[in-house]
Amino acid sequence: MNPTPESYTQMVRDLDTLRASVSDAFESNAAEFQCSAVMTEAEVLAFERAHAVRLPEEYRAFLMSVGKGGAGPGYGVFDLGECDEGFDFRAWHEGDGFVGTLRLPFPHTAAWNDLTGMPEDELSETDEAAYEQQRAAFEEDYFAPLDGAIPICHLGCALRQWLIVSGPEAGHVWEDKRADYEGLSPLQTHGAERVSFYSWYRAWLDEEMGR
Repeated sequence: MNPTPESYTQMVRDLDTLRASVSDAFESNAAEFQCSAVMTEAEVLAFERAHAVRLPEEYRAFLMSVGKGGAGPGYGVFDLGECDEGFDFRAWHEGDGFVGTLRLPFPHTAAWNDLTGMPEDELSETDEAAYEQQRAAFEEDYFAPLDGAIPICHLGCALRQWLIVSGPEAGHVWEDKRADYEGLSPLQTHGAERVSFYSWYRAWLDEEMGR
């Protein structure tokens, strides 16, 4: 079932309920359930025009009804156009070595973890220069910027989740475990082979509410 405008209104109500439930005894914790200001349609359109892409409808509705980021899975939802950097955040730009080109299709339709070219650890003991050269070449390919996707949250230790915005996987949330050399894979929860942005966020909210 596709989410309706009321679905997002209920999200806002539930976040309000969560903030109220913790604000009296733990006022500082209430911020965990605070979202950034919502975006106007004009602001969303300006982003889409700048990147020549149409954002997934569920995400667009979230941006304009709930907030452009804030409370959410992991360490919270990134504001549109931002990502983590250490313990802070920064704006990302296409081609910055992290985010690829949004209008280009996301390159995967199934879980991917190509470790071809990763040098054996033993090589570092016999030829450290060759090891470092091979390692650098491998990591340049393995950690290449992701086309057709935007980062939406981080889980700590450089583990992230991305929303696919272009190509066959558009609208789905993918996990990025490349920091652990476990590759990229579509998020799968509760037996679902694919998870949309709304389902991803709603599942987190329901868990926080004890449902």
